[in-house]
Amino acid sequence: MDGDVAPLAGLTGISKSFGGAQAVREVDFTLRAGEVHALLGENGAGKSTLMKVLSGELTPDSGEIRIEGAPVRLSGPGDAQRAGIAMIHQELDLVPALSVAENVFLGREPRTRLGTVDRRRMVRDTARLLERAGVGFDPRRPVEQLRTGEQQLVVIVKALSLDARILIMDEPTSALSAPEVERLLEVIGELRRAGAGIVYISHRMEEIGRVADRATVLRNGRVVAEFDARSMTAAQASEAMVGRPVHLMFRTAGETAAAAGEELLRVEGLAVRTRRPRPGRRDPAGVSLRVGKGEIVGLAGLLGAGRTELLETLYGAGTKGTWQGKVLLDGKEIRPRSPRRALWLGMAFVPEDRRISGLALEHSVLANTVLSIVDRIARLGWVPRRREQQAARASVDRLGVKLASLRGPAGALSGGNQQKVVLGRGLLTEPRLLLLDEPTRGVDVGAKAEIYRLLGEAAAQGVGVLLASSEPAELIGVCHRVVVLQGGRTVRELDTAAISEADLLAAAMGQGALEDLVAGGTR
Repeated sequence: MDGDVAPLAGLTGISKSFGGAQAVREVDFTLRAGEVHALLGENGAGKSTLMKVLSGELTPDSGEIRIEGAPVRLSGPGDAQRAGIAMIHQELDLVPALSVAENVFLGREPRTRLGTVDRRRMVRDTARLLERAGVGFDPRRPVEQLRTGEQQLVVIVKALSLDARILIMDEPTSALSAPEVERLLEVIGELRRAGAGIVYISHRMEEIGRVADRATVLRNGRVVAEFDARSMTAAQASEAMVGRPVHLMFRTAGETAAAAGEELLRVEGLAVRTRRPRPGRRDPAGVSLRVGKGEIVGLAGLLGAGRTELLETLYGAGTKGTWQGKVLLDGKEIRPRSPRRALWLGMAFVPEDRRISGLALEHSVLANTVLSIVDRIARLGWVPRRREQQAARASVDRLGVKLASLRGPAGALSGGNQQKVVLGRGLLTEPRLLLLDEPTRGVDVGAKAEIYRLLGEAAAQGVGVLLASSEPAELIGVCHRVVVLQGGRTVRELDTAAISEADLLAAAMGQGALEDLVAGGTR
């Protein structure tokens, strides 16, 4: 790279505080044309704050921003877009009731000669962008009918529609299946060859090594390390992020967990029939599996395989319809019709989208934490404040949630700490069966290690765990067995001690015969 050429973007001495908390402290950061620069750090390290400054969403307290060598003042996202900057947020910013095309061009709708919205052109241009990103759904489809992973792809397509030269990607693959991740990495390659600069925020170290040129690590709002991303190891990055050596062995959970005991959960041919199936959902259409006491069982499958819908059905939060098949808990047939009933039966559920389904963001951390045990700690319909405080404090301390106050809003926490609050709420119910949907989505390596440790402790106490994840390494490293779903059906069951990530991905993609199931597996 020519040293005389000004960086595409340059941030110098950037500081930003919120009240008394210093989020970013005198940070220098550069991005060159045709480069992918990874930005790493624990949740709350200042990554998102720094990038919100670059994208015009936040005004820095001090420091300077230069675009191609010229100083700029970004007073809002509109200024940033005009400067060629686009940001793909980890948390989705879509309007559910609008179509995919309407969301992609929201506020920038193409017009006819008469000044009306040119819907035909909008749909056509969106279809072209979807094809470029390797996405096959209809641009006229309402976003509210899409799963979380599909909505993430819409956000990515929306950013691509801006033709930005500076693209900020905050955990862009956290909700994507393996094939979709591969396609996105191909799109990133096309963009860098066209001269775009990309800031890539991710906790998936294997992706960083594949896609990035440089990596900068933030800790407590400061730059603490810079690496050549192509030669950086996960251990180096992790140690820089947390300030100490971190052992990221997935087996933290698997080794701590007890050997599978007597059967806790059995699902036999579960299918849900509805008169009007909701578009975009893949309700159970023939699921069979088992979970023993103290056993961690994984759910694998590509986007749309029905993992989320199965967990929601078991928890009584899925599509209402006619059940076929059986669900037995401790040998007794059950049929949860509501989350309240599932809680009473001894189940806890951590949903995929913590901000929509998992938390009431405007309410306090305390209220969110004790929500599921209010009936237990109440006295004559009144919740003693002391008991409420004790339960919440014990939960956040156990999970290492970083927060200023239990009374602060849950929405002010970083993504990883929000996820810990949701998990802690589930564990407070002292469940027999823990249902987890992408429990480590968008959290840093330190938080992942903590979550794996907590799962291991729960399993060691005899809790059964059913864990859906889109990360093959996580499923193999954490779980005893993995059940593979396709089209809402069980197609394979694999012993994690005898398979590789490639084997699991091949099974999820439908490669291999049912006769290859491990001995004793569920057909």
